[in-house]
Amino acid sequence: MMTQTLLTQSSIAELVFQVYHSGLLTPTHRRQLQTALLNDRLTEEDQTAINRLLHAVRRGWLKVVD
Repeated sequence: MMTQTLLTQSSIAELVFQVYHSGLLTPTHRRQLQTALLNDRLTEEDQTAINRLLHAVRRGWLKVVD
């Protein structure tokens, strides 16, 4: 059974850094983002960071890998 951990604000920032640094959005990153989005306690800063990631994927600046 896989346990899901809640992301803190600093870990969301770290996740965003890792994705931008590598240029790849992995399945693990996507699961972490999904968990964060399903959590209603996101700050406006977290929401903005996630929106920027999604925008970068749409523009082709980041690649989604399996």
